[in-house]
Amino acid sequence: MIILSILFFVTALIYSSVGFGGGSTYLAILLIWGVPYTIFPVIALVCNIIVVSGNSINFLRSKNINFNLLFPYLIGSIPFAFIGGSITIEKSLFEILLFCVLLVAGIFLLIESKSFSEEKIKINQIPKLISISIGSIIGFMSGIVGIGGGIFLSPLLFLMKAGYPRHITSSASLFILINSIFGIAGQLTKDQILDQVIIYWPLFLSVLVGGQIGSVLNIKFLPNKILALLTSFLVIFVAIRIGIKLIA
Repeated sequence: MIILSILFFVTALIYSSVGFGGGSTYLAILLIWGVPYTIFPVIALVCNIIVVSGNSINFLRSKNINFNLLFPYLIGSIPFAFIGGSITIEKSLFEILLFCVLLVAGIFLLIESKSFSEEKIKINQIPKLISISIGSIIGFMSGIVGIGGGIFLSPLLFLMKAGYPRHITSSASLFILINSIFGIAGQLTKDQILDQVIIYWPLFLSVLVGGQIGSVLNIKFLPNKILALLTSFLVIFVAIRIGIKLIA
């Protein structure tokens, strides 16, 4: 548990410094560590909430969040995050979904590492129906697997040129927080889930400390581009391991 707590601490420290929660990396670590798959989502979502809360508050205070940009995605994600979280699935299906989510997340992190310049950008107006649909899909998958969804939303917004980088980063942080809250609300409708999760309380304490340090000091051990690349390689590596296990 000590080594696992250290890994979660480092993950929270790094991700909080760039506005993310770290859900995909928590899932990858939990999988490698052999933690029961049924509690993956709850652990990852609680850690997300703890880590992004500080950043979300800071972004709200600085008025960096573009609610016109964020609101349609939340309309779609909130109910579907709860629905996804309340669904119980077999281990084999969970592993398939986790493989897909981690693989796509790794690819999206690669995209994130090539975010565009704010100075030479024409903002596109995305139809509300498309935004709501994207939010619904991200919310549903987030609730089932246990990620906040920012790792998908942020690169998509960059690709669609839906907003300026500072607005995308801050909006993704609040999206992770709200999405995680409703995802875990759905997860908690399952019987005895809290009893299984409570023994992992050191992980929550670790991400609390790591997240606050990263948020306050805005620590960047590496440039964001290198950080995104390294994280994407880890997530893709774990996805490949799951894929090999599935076809073996």
